[in-house]
Amino acid sequence: MPWFRLVLGTLLLSSSSAWAEWAVNMTPGVTAISREIYSLHMIIFWVCVVIGVVVFGVMFWSVFAHRKSKGAKSAQFHESTTVELIWTTIPFVILIAMAIPATKTLVKIYDSKESVIDVKITGYQWKWRYDYLNDGFGFFSNLSTAQDEIYNKTPKGEHYLLEVDEPLVVPVNTKVRFLITANDVIHSWWVPAIAVKKDAIPGFVNESWTIIEEPGVYRGQCAELCGKDHGFMPIVVVAKEQAEYDVWVAERKAAASAEAGLKDKAWTAEELMARGEKTYATFCAACHGAEGNGVPPVFPALKGSQIALGDKSAHLNLVINGKAGTAMAAFGSQLSEVDLAAVITYERNAWGNDTGDVIQPVDITNFKAAQ
Repeated sequence: MPWFRLVLGTLLLSSSSAWAEWAVNMTPGVTAISREIYSLHMIIFWVCVVIGVVVFGVMFWSVFAHRKSKGAKSAQFHESTTVELIWTTIPFVILIAMAIPATKTLVKIYDSKESVIDVKITGYQWKWRYDYLNDGFGFFSNLSTAQDEIYNKTPKGEHYLLEVDEPLVVPVNTKVRFLITANDVIHSWWVPAIAVKKDAIPGFVNESWTIIEEPGVYRGQCAELCGKDHGFMPIVVVAKEQAEYDVWVAERKAAASAEAGLKDKAWTAEELMARGEKTYATFCAACHGAEGNGVPPVFPALKGSQIALGDKSAHLNLVINGKAGTAMAAFGSQLSEVDLAAVITYERNAWGNDTGDVIQPVDITNFKAAQ
């Protein structure tokens, strides 16, 4: 019934949650820079409001007070030096007044000196890689939202498309410098709460920094249209107290050391298939499909394909070096020898391919050495 819908809509609009969903303004964020940007934004917003009210107020008053029905006649003149000086000087003064605080804030934003931690951020289609340059480890951060949520088979979670398997972790009250680049196309690393938005461009390294003051989880997204899964590469930053961060760094170093030793191990086919399935789901399924059917003609199928059933060297070459002129990326520098061996073994034996081929990490090492 129309009256019921009207009442329901009114109640929803008057509730705080409904207003929150309709909020369009910036938020103050959780860093000194983000609050400064917010204050600058609000000052300039109200300056523009005042200018708009004055200009449109004078215009509408003039139209109403000097309308033709009251006998008003338009003035006839060719030019007025006085008027031109006024409408040039006033905007110039207003712009200078706004530019001074904006420039001071920009200088602070670009001052990345004296950082304590340096993190290299690399954008890939469609994930992020974080390398902790001071501590010698790194990892990929991938979307962790379940496919069933994306395809409406299950209810969507609270952080739908804004959750990852490996967040970027930083300590609070510490200056962290970000070195931002990309491996394939242009991306943009954007986390509104910490007021960092910087383009990730292949071949270039952009700098930014932050000092987060409060522990918490802060979410963002890629802000540059970068391909078919652009909407599926979220950013999650977790800020921890220094003691908790130190424990996390120690755990990551130990895990990286243990992972490095796995490439010398002789893996069983079952171990490689289990690991390869996870690697495939994380790095390959977005293009080639969870069942290896692909999205022809851009992303070819692997199920029953010549590349998965044919010569092993050709398969290794394609996965490690990619294929120029196509969407096939080079995974040789993205994945470890263990993951490369596992995912190639999986592709050659899953979905009925059943070649029986087992690729060991040492095969990957030898193939790279022979190039």
